[in-house]
Amino acid sequence: MLHLRPWLVGLPRVAKRLLLVLNDVGLITLALWVSLSLRYNQFYVPHDWQVAVLLAMAPLIAVAAFAYGGLYRIVTRYIGHRGTYRIIACMTASVLLWALLILLTGIPGVPRTVILFYGVIAGGLIMASRHAAGWALKSAGVRIPDLPNGEARTVLIYGAGPAGVQLMDALRRRGEARVAGFLDDTPSLKGQFIGGQKVYRTDKLAKLIERENVKEVLLAIPDAPRRERRAVLKRLDHHPIRIKTLPAIEDIAIGRVSVTDLRPVDVGDLLGRDPVPPRSDLLSRNITGKSVMVSGAGGSIGSELVRQILKQGPARLVLFEMSEVALYQIEMEVRALVADLPATVQRPEIAAVLGSVLDDTAVRGTIARFSVATIYHAAAYKHVPIVELNPVAGLANNTFGTATIAAAAQDLGVERFVLISTDKAVRPTNIMGASKRLAELVLQAKAKSQSRAADTPGTVFTMVRFGNVLGSSGSVVQLFRKQIEAGGPVTVTHPDVIRFFMSIPEAAELVIQAGAMATGGEVFVLDMGEQVRIDELARSMIRLMGLEVRDAETPDGDVPIAYIGLRPGEKLYEELLLGENATGTEHARILRIDEPALTAEALTGELQTLRAAMDRNDAEAIHLVLKRTVEGYDREPAEAPSVLTKLATRPVVPVPQTLH
Repeated sequence: MLHLRPWLVGLPRVAKRLLLVLNDVGLITLALWVSLSLRYNQFYVPHDWQVAVLLAMAPLIAVAAFAYGGLYRIVTRYIGHRGTYRIIACMTASVLLWALLILLTGIPGVPRTVILFYGVIAGGLIMASRHAAGWALKSAGVRIPDLPNGEARTVLIYGAGPAGVQLMDALRRRGEARVAGFLDDTPSLKGQFIGGQKVYRTDKLAKLIERENVKEVLLAIPDAPRRERRAVLKRLDHHPIRIKTLPAIEDIAIGRVSVTDLRPVDVGDLLGRDPVPPRSDLLSRNITGKSVMVSGAGGSIGSELVRQILKQGPARLVLFEMSEVALYQIEMEVRALVADLPATVQRPEIAAVLGSVLDDTAVRGTIARFSVATIYHAAAYKHVPIVELNPVAGLANNTFGTATIAAAAQDLGVERFVLISTDKAVRPTNIMGASKRLAELVLQAKAKSQSRAADTPGTVFTMVRFGNVLGSSGSVVQLFRKQIEAGGPVTVTHPDVIRFFMSIPEAAELVIQAGAMATGGEVFVLDMGEQVRIDELARSMIRLMGLEVRDAETPDGDVPIAYIGLRPGEKLYEELLLGENATGTEHARILRIDEPALTAEALTGELQTLRAAMDRNDAEAIHLVLKRTVEGYDREPAEAPSVLTKLATRPVVPVPQTLH
């Protein structure tokens, strides 16, 4: 039966109905024969052909009644009590029609008691067969508890599978929502009934909204691949409805969440991709049993790196962070996670260090004290407009901070150093991107100088470059959500701006795996998938929250979109590669590239010139150095914000070495 069940479920609709018809004909014939045999107390055989024809009409009439009553349009796996009532009604109608036929023909040989017995036995056999088949075919699901109390509303459930049926039952038990039907684009389910509710195709949604006053669509496809979920959402997001979704099926199964955690559809469901399962050997290679340090441990990427590292069993985890609040929060979270580890698992030592990557003494003292073997350098100023207005601080932290911690790692024998870079470092038009590309050049120069010294392997320096992550501080997704909740306007810089997006957990996981594959000096690029048009993202978020975009075509809409122009240093699109020399790696989502680099001697001279220009607040000199050293940097000093020019006229104030 375990092997037969998937085959039966996957049969075309016509084949399933034919099997049901054959089942019903056989059971009704059996019921009629049993009734006659009991009545005559013998093995019954018709005594002439007229009686045989009359008896043969019974199953034919019954099958016709079942078809007319819609019994063959009910999905057997989810027949429910309404299906039972329909069987009784159809069977009663067929018995009455057959009795009328007997009366009209006047053919003797069928006693009235047989008609009654036949109806009872046949109805019982049909009901038993349907429920037995439903029990055997129904996939093992997770019981969905009741929804919380709330105002009644009309909803449609997308997904006519086990999760959808369980959700419908839960909604019915509480009565706070009226289910108007199912939406499902599976061809074999079109027009069928499940638990008394009809299954519609998605293209019928507009009519259903108008006819049934539907306010919400509940996604009940928790085990569907993310690509399929994204396709479903794109079919739904053009309608004025609110969309909510069930949690992932594995989270329900282990009791982490329940259906009461129905949540609004997140933009991650629309932008995300199906994750590639990580390779455990790559995740653990530079972490398990080692002392690992994360700089910027309280940031969006840094904190997720900390969580992922903790799963790999490090001997020690060093949290290096400049912000006291961020350090406190991540330390409390990590200690709670460690406390929840099984008693059989060795708990790593946790060290929380408050300091800046520009403080050479603090950095070297931390690495030496905790015998750090692997460093993930995530500390950076990353917000383009802020760094554009504060170029000295941005360059100091992102470029010279990287140089400080990289030099300490090299001198103190750290095994591996992984820089978290950005797509904005490729042909940058802003200070932030240029500062990160300079940081990459620092590591490339160190890797080159080490490769010449064959007698000592030295520190493996590598960089991992990727684009925007969903849910980070300052994320456009968070900004849009707040603006929509406030009624708008949603501010989009330009109608044609496009960006890469990736979830924070996936990015952190890939960073760890990429770092494990490094041999020194290469840049790893994460496959970010397709770029997303920010204007379309804003419109999708508005629609997914059940609202309508207000524009020239729909002046009565709910939320307007305002185009405010590109911010200083911002590009219409981002890139991940400087050249075309990308090659594959052991991981399907990670590419390796060898990009042009400066020698350590040439870069040292340029950095000294840049530091002197920063100390003088000389905007012209800063931009000249960036144009010479950073490939593709094309932002002219005249385009820089006025604050940069004003800085040049102020008295020189040395940059504190503890800035971060």
